[in-house]
Amino acid sequence: MGVQDAVTSKLAEVPAGTSLALQVSIPVYLDVIKGIIDNYGARSRVSIIYVTSSIPSRSILSAFEVLEINSDHVSFVDCVTHTMVSAVEKGKNIYLVESPTMLENLMLKVEFLTRKLSGGKVLVLLDSLNSLCIHNSIGIVSEFLHIMVNNLRAKGVPSVILMVQEHGTEEVKNMLNVCDEMMVLDEGTAK
Repeated sequence: MGVQDAVTSKLAEVPAGTSLALQVSIPVYLDVIKGIIDNYGARSRVSIIYVTSSIPSRSILSAFEVLEINSDHVSFVDCVTHTMVSAVEKGKNIYLVESPTMLENLMLKVEFLTRKLSGGKVLVLLDSLNSLCIHNSIGIVSEFLHIMVNNLRAKGVPSVILMVQEHGTEEVKNMLNVCDEMMVLDEGTAK
């Protein structure tokens, strides 16, 4: 089974409110994103709240265009555009947080979007835990992750927490224990 299919089938079977940790290797990163956004989200009519703390949302949207990924059902909570660009161009489904250190604001944007999109299926994708740990202390990110996952769980909103294997420390990997399920995805293999 390919990585995209593994992610899609796993997401299709998780119950409401489940948090899924994905340990992803760099070579399959785009396949994982395509599996979540296109194969699962677009085909299952799930609104995706994509929290990005590593790549600006405009860059992700450009990659989606090249990969022919439908992003009409994606809303971004973008934590990096303000820190990387002086002139910020806000888009239709892009909600900016001034910095990846502003975890409370990030959580408020996610809360706002889960309420706004509550008429249908919603999934929150956090990309990536590694990046948040670069900008914040491990303890603060761990507390943030516990609060966010438990808050989403209580509302029945599933979440996917992405961690890039090559950049993950043991401390970061241990934070994923808050999640209900875990998958390791690397070149051509789903475990």
